[in-house]
Amino acid sequence: MIEIMDLHHISLPVTDLERSRAFYRDVLGLREIARPGFDFQGAWFAVGDRQLHLIVHDQPTLRTRGIDSHDVHFAVRVKSYRATVAFLESQGYARNAREETRRLRGNPAGKAGFPQIFILDPDRHVIELNAERVD
Repeated sequence: MIEIMDLHHISLPVTDLERSRAFYRDVLGLREIARPGFDFQGAWFAVGDRQLHLIVHDQPTLRTRGIDSHDVHFAVRVKSYRATVAFLESQGYARNAREETRRLRGNPAGKAGFPQIFILDPDRHVIELNAERVD
């Protein structure tokens, strides 16, 4: 039997490293961390005590649909549901935003048992931001 200790990192393919860096740094507030000198472009970010690795790929597997919480996504826990919604709205995110990568789907009382917010990153990866409760 394999004894898994923890999740170490998630890797996502990206098409524009600087655009993705700005999103994960400025919108999600992640801290960029040191990355080994690989022979391909990328960036690493701390997510609590875990990591998110962005990898520039010339033929990435990317989504073509909008926000779909039943599809592949990753989730991060936020301190405040309302403050997160307010911040995202201040950054141009809205339920009915014209641009799909600026849409926000909130679910304050879903069946999951905790409030959820879903957005897309610039390469259309689905991200769930959830809180322990609605504040």
